[in-house]
Amino acid sequence: MIGWLGPEEWAVVLLSLKVAFWAMIGAALPGILVAFVLARLEFPGKQVLNVLVHLPLVLPPVATGYLLLVTFGTQGMIGAALKEVGLVFAFRWTGAALAAAVMAFPLLVRAIRLSIEAIDPKLEEAAATLGASRLRVFATITLPLMLPGLLAGLVLAFAKAMGEFGATITFVSNIPGQTRTLPSAIYAFLQVPGGEAAAMRLVVVSIVIAAGALVLSEVLARRIAARVGQA
Repeated sequence: MIGWLGPEEWAVVLLSLKVAFWAMIGAALPGILVAFVLARLEFPGKQVLNVLVHLPLVLPPVATGYLLLVTFGTQGMIGAALKEVGLVFAFRWTGAALAAAVMAFPLLVRAIRLSIEAIDPKLEEAAATLGASRLRVFATITLPLMLPGLLAGLVLAFAKAMGEFGATITFVSNIPGQTRTLPSAIYAFLQVPGGEAAAMRLVVVSIVIAAGALVLSEVLARRIAARVGQA
């Protein structure tokens, strides 16, 4: 495949992998915290939080991208302050990672939340009655049991980040070598005469990466579930 792709196409693939990886990593810790809150706690405004978390799933991606631009752009409410300390998201690969993380966040939270809700609360209560702190209960009981769901959520987040187009192109545009990821590159190649072959190569690469991630997650999830069951 190395010789099959040209230098420009390889740059697109590598940038897409970097964006998807950091989007997944950036969404992981907030996703775990929000999923745990939604699964285990009751508080006023819980439904509001749930709606906000899942809003990117139902909003047009372009609308999400525009909201990111308004918020994190160099003239935005948060972006202007971040620019003062040298952190710029708009029209940078970091902005592509941010947009991809926002779009992937609901899928990550949902997978983790379902995994936590499947855990018998009595196991956590038993550990707590033996004197374990909440943090220790989470680290020794909840986290190991939710690992298959966490892994599934991370893979979903990675796959969603790899395929994100609307929010990304609205927030960071389609700049070759800077923000041109696989979806935007496929779109760009289809707009020029003779670009269909390059677009098809990138489609094949997208399928291979997505399928490989899903197979790997399935294998790891089964191994983790087996080890947890033996523990």
